[in-house]
Amino acid sequence: MRILSHEDVENILKENKTQAIEIIKQSFLKRKNGKVILPNKISQIFNEETQERINCMTASILDEKVSGVKWVSVFPNNPQDGYMNVTGQILLSELNHGYCIALIDGTYLTEFRTAAVGAIASQYLAKKNCETIGFIGAGHQAKMHFRLIKMIHPEIKVCKVASRSLNTVNKFIEELKWDYREVEFISCENDYQKAVENVEIIVTATSTQEALLKAKWIERGTLYIHVGGWEDEYAVPKLADKIVCDEWEEVKHRKQTISRMYSMGKLEDNDIYCDLVNIIDGTKIGRDNNDEIIYFNSVGIGYVDVLLAYKIYQKAKNMNIGIEAKL
Repeated sequence: MRILSHEDVENILKENKTQAIEIIKQSFLKRKNGKVILPNKISQIFNEETQERINCMTASILDEKVSGVKWVSVFPNNPQDGYMNVTGQILLSELNHGYCIALIDGTYLTEFRTAAVGAIASQYLAKKNCETIGFIGAGHQAKMHFRLIKMIHPEIKVCKVASRSLNTVNKFIEELKWDYREVEFISCENDYQKAVENVEIIVTATSTQEALLKAKWIERGTLYIHVGGWEDEYAVPKLADKIVCDEWEEVKHRKQTISRMYSMGKLEDNDIYCDLVNIIDGTKIGRDNNDEIIYFNSVGIGYVDVLLAYKIYQKAKNMNIGIEAKL
C-alpha cells in the first residue's frame, strides 16, 4: 500500500491542474457510459441545524479496475475554532485481486475536486470574456474556486469578496493578490449584496446553513455557483433560466437549497435543465445567450474522487512519492 500525505497530494495537483480537470471531466463521461458503480452515499448527521456530518462515499471505476471509498467529515462551524471545515481520507483497492493499494489524504483532493467541478461548469455556463467575479465566503474553498475559475477565465479583472469575518476576507485578498497582480481585489467586508452585485460569476462558499444570497441582487447574465448546503433563498433557483447539477439524482436527496425545495414540492424534476455531463459531451447546450441566469449546483460525487485519487496514486508511484507500507 502506498500512503500519500496532504503535502504529497497538494504537490501533485498543483503541478498538474489542467490534467486533473480533464480527469474530472472523464469521470463524468465514464459514469454516463456505464463504467461506474455508485452505491448510495451514507451520511451520518450529528447536528441537523449545522449539518455536522461524516460521509462515506464509495465508487468503482470498472474500466480502470479500481474501487475506492472516501471518508469525509464536514463540520461547518470548525472555522470559528480555527479548524478546517472539510477533512477526509481515501482508500483505494485494485479489482484484479481486491487488494488495497493506497491510503490517500482526501482533504486537499476534496477541496480541489469541488472547485474544479465549479470551474468546469463556468467553462460552459459563464459568459464569454467575463471579467468580474464575486464571493460570499472567503475560506479555503473560496480561494480554490478563484484559482481554478481564473485558470478557465484568465480575463477576470475584478474579484469582490465578503464574509462574516473581516479577518478571512483580508486573508483571502492577501494570499491571492501577489499571484494575480492583474486582478483588482475588493473587500466588501460582511456586505454580501455589495460582493455579488454587478458581477458575472457568483460563488457562495460558506460554512453556514442560511439563505445569504438574495434573488434581487442577481443581474441578468450571471452564473451562480452554489458550493455548500443552504446558501441562497428559494427565489434564487426560481429566478434561474437554467438549473444544472453535477448529478441531479444525487443532489435531490441531500440538504442543499434545491434539495430542500424538491422535498417541499417547490421544485420538480423537470425544473432541472440537465446534468453537467450532458453539456460536457455536447448533448445539451450550456449558455444560449448573455441574458440567461444559470444556477449550477454541485453536491460532490464519489466516483470523481476515486478516479482523481487513482490517477494521483499512479503518478505518485511512477515518481516514487509517498510511503510504501506492508499491512
